[in-house]
Amino acid sequence: MAVIVPTLILLLTLTGLFIGTNTLGVGINYGQIANNLPPPSHVSTMLKSLNIIRVKLYDADPKVLGSFANSDVEFIIGLGNEYLPRMQDPQEAQIWIQQKVQPYLSQTKITCITVGNEILGGQDSQLPQYLYPAMKTMYQALVNLGLHKQVYITTAHSLQILATSFPPSQGAFREDLVQYLQPILAFHAQTGSPFLINVYPYFAYKNDPNNVPLEYVLFEPNAGAIDPNTNLNYDNMLYAQIDAVYSAIRALNYGSIQVQISETGWPSKGDENEFGATVENAGIYHKNLIQRMQKREGTPANPSQPIDIYVFALFNENLKPGPTSERNYGLYYPNGTPVYSLGVQSDLPRMQFSASGKNGFSVLNLLVLLVGFLIIV
Repeated sequence: MAVIVPTLILLLTLTGLFIGTNTLGVGINYGQIANNLPPPSHVSTMLKSLNIIRVKLYDADPKVLGSFANSDVEFIIGLGNEYLPRMQDPQEAQIWIQQKVQPYLSQTKITCITVGNEILGGQDSQLPQYLYPAMKTMYQALVNLGLHKQVYITTAHSLQILATSFPPSQGAFREDLVQYLQPILAFHAQTGSPFLINVYPYFAYKNDPNNVPLEYVLFEPNAGAIDPNTNLNYDNMLYAQIDAVYSAIRALNYGSIQVQISETGWPSKGDENEFGATVENAGIYHKNLIQRMQKREGTPANPSQPIDIYVFALFNENLKPGPTSERNYGLYYPNGTPVYSLGVQSDLPRMQFSASGKNGFSVLNLLVLLVGFLIIV
């Protein structure tokens, strides 16, 4: 009995955490660059047990969309970078939507299509010219199919699009990218779609660990940084970076566009030169991030604008190229085991692997059994 009661209290706390997360602007990136992940049908049951209902994909995988039919999960799906040149053709865009999106809409909630990922400032110098035309053509295809009020179009950027990020009030886009960003911002203003940005304070710390305080990037107690132009105090880098993006957008005379965080996270493992990539730091970052989201606060310069984020990522992905950190951003190992603890108040439970929602042994199922046991005892 002495063991059962604390366990029940912990499970109640965990259930409350994940149910509460539903009401916040928190989602999860579901990447699949791996050869050891559970099938989508199992992932659907896993996410249901965790009460996660907002998922971002990097493609339009029919197995995933089909596996989440008749669920409450809302999907952002992706049009791969390689498709951008083809999407200059309106017919190609309409065919893609008719094949990849339309067949699933009656049963699966698809709310957004991201046209490309981190195109501007990336390594391919040819792709930027195709980005806005592809967004426009994809949107027109949705209009033609009567889907533009159900599914919106956007794209996800990296912070490489910024020339200046501090102080936040002086945030500015790179001059060489303004020609591409101007029509994209006009598109967002016209259609009401959000501006997506991938934000990783980890990179700032990794690149300059001697001058970037670890506490500042992990949301831990610290003196913060003052914006000399506004006198606003920033106690964490993520909020400063978000406000820098808002300032850059306003500098181009677009003040009503909402900024959303399409990726943020912290790796649990890295190479020798990847400072800060540890299990402990990853756990602290995500724990503190979720706690801040629970406060429903805005940033210092935009206190009334709710912060909307997608955590990166659901699983470690063993086939991702690049440094070791790239394969270790997951909250979970492919077998459903949490990569790290978030602390007693917000531990990640082990995912359940039942392929059937009716048979899935979730946290809530275990609660029912424990309550029944307590009543009998």
